[in-house]
Amino acid sequence: MSTVEKPGWRSLAPGGIITTPGSARQFKTGDWRTKRPTLNETKCTNCLFCWIYCPEPAIIRNQPPKKISFDLDYCKGCGICAVECPVKAITMVEEH
Repeated sequence: MSTVEKPGWRSLAPGGIITTPGSARQFKTGDWRTKRPTLNETKCTNCLFCWIYCPEPAIIRNQPPKKISFDLDYCKGCGICAVECPVKAITMVEEH
């Protein structure tokens, strides 16, 4: 009877390592949020603080004169964009 040797821990891929740049776009993560961001375009100064602080690829930078927009496929509803907006142009509303 022969024994099959199992791979050891050294052969496992390291966890928490991004091996392919831009791979977050492959995983849509916005389906579990309870709140979503809305933009008051008259208040928005296009400072892009929301884009800088967003932990996901959920804020889209549009070409001027258009303001930012939200990609709700990736927005988790964390509200960081609303907190960091210096003019309070972003508010979080209940998801329906």
